[in-house]
Amino acid sequence: MGRHVFLTGPPGVGKTTLIQKASEVLQSSGVPIDGFYTQEVRQGGRRIGFDVVTLSGARGPLSRVGSQPPPGKPECRVGQYVVDLASFEQLALPVLRNAGPSHGPGHSVCIIDEIGKMELFSQPFIQAVRQTLSTPGTVVLGTIPVPKGKPLALVEEIRNRPDVKVFSVTKENRNSLLPDIVTCVQSSRT
Repeated sequence: MGRHVFLTGPPGVGKTTLIQKASEVLQSSGVPIDGFYTQEVRQGGRRIGFDVVTLSGARGPLSRVGSQPPPGKPECRVGQYVVDLASFEQLALPVLRNAGPSHGPGHSVCIIDEIGKMELFSQPFIQAVRQTLSTPGTVVLGTIPVPKGKPLALVEEIRNRPDVKVFSVTKENRNSLLPDIVTCVQSSRT
């Protein structure tokens, strides 16, 4: 039985929506939970980038179409998106570093959505994810992309960990997976 739970599936299939619903269910049942998710940013009906949003409500840019990196910073680009590493790290790293055993009974849950190409430009993020996965008393509920092209080292490492259960999200099963995901996370907490 995996301790950590990860969702995988093609872009736009509903991984983030499932993570948000699961975190609401877990929170309402009293589970200590923190973390972040990635949200599309649209302008005039088209996607112009992604924001990082923490569960406490802080928000900042993860990437924008064709924007220039800050002066003196290397350009981290995925397709048409330029990644704002400083903004991402400022929001995501404190959340991961604070993930740890809660003071109450059971484990705390840390949401990491997503561990993908944009996020993996950050070495401190990679270290923080590894650290969080190996912290006793913490259950990670996260998302990873479907393998395509060159494998992403950290994603493959997570996929192959013995303490990770991976759910594949499809358009067919996405509406029925929520109870399984919640049950899996709750049973990991005991």
